[in-house]
Amino acid sequence: MKAAIIESVGKAVVGELPDPAPGPRDVVVEVAACGLCGTDLHILQGEFAPTLPVVPGHEFAGEVVALGADVRTLAVGDRVAVDPSLHCHECRYCRDGRGNLCERWAAIGVTTAGGAAQYAVAPAANCVRLPDHVRTQDAALIEPLSCAVRGYDVLRARLGSHVLIYGSGTMGLMMLELAKRTGAASVDVVDLNADRLATARRLGVSGSAANADDLDRPQGWDVVIDATGNAAAIQDGLERVAKAGTFLQFGVADYATRVNIDPYRIYNQEITITGSMAVLHSYERAAELFAGGVLDPDVFISDRLPLAEYPQALDRFAAGKGRKIVVVP
Repeated sequence: MKAAIIESVGKAVVGELPDPAPGPRDVVVEVAACGLCGTDLHILQGEFAPTLPVVPGHEFAGEVVALGADVRTLAVGDRVAVDPSLHCHECRYCRDGRGNLCERWAAIGVTTAGGAAQYAVAPAANCVRLPDHVRTQDAALIEPLSCAVRGYDVLRARLGSHVLIYGSGTMGLMMLELAKRTGAASVDVVDLNADRLATARRLGVSGSAANADDLDRPQGWDVVIDATGNAAAIQDGLERVAKAGTFLQFGVADYATRVNIDPYRIYNQEITITGSMAVLHSYERAAELFAGGVLDPDVFISDRLPLAEYPQALDRFAAGKGRKIVVVP
């Protein structure tokens, strides 16, 4: 089969690999589309993936073409989206229901071969059937949406909150859509990328700007969400949180990223700083929301490129061009 391979730090290629075979409780999925994500750039930089080479791609959907001997819940021909989470179910965090913090954390497309290929193997338990009206090539959006749903689980959204989001890439836009549906009184977006900011305005924002100083909320925001992972954005966002407000670190920063905090202000103004890591009990809910039309795939997916152009797709994504980029085997 043809597959994208991150061979070493800074080097991605497309090559031929043997077709995969399912384990007893696995299925083989013929991939219809695989999304690119900031995590893929981190893998390219030598972060996250414990070993290279690896076939990336943790956002994918497709059709089941082979079943393991013990699979009873799926059939060949089923169209599915795949939750990439691979928890050990044995460590203290898994036993406490916090599998996203698993001590032996693993994920399809990060620690094992993923969906940037013609075929991918996944546990049957990780597959969610798609309803007839959902296009398989669009369903690669379900995984990032499930991360956004997890983010809102962490926030425990309060009705009537004023929300500020840094970044209007795919994840920032998803947080925007969820903020609108969880009772926010206003949602503002900050981004330096004019094209992406225009998409945020298209989806409906209370205010948008390249700098939060240009938004009319001198008292700050009840909820500030960083969806960039950028140190300057994070630093600025921490300073925009209103009294009793919450800052959510949602964007994935480089390992070396550092910012300053003001401990007295956090104490005196009862500010909460928290994070959201990947998917946790949110994938099936995201699939339900997606089937219900919470996102418009034609707005969110800006580029559908052939798998053979995976290295160029990574370059385009790294340059901040487009929104969600998917590769199609």
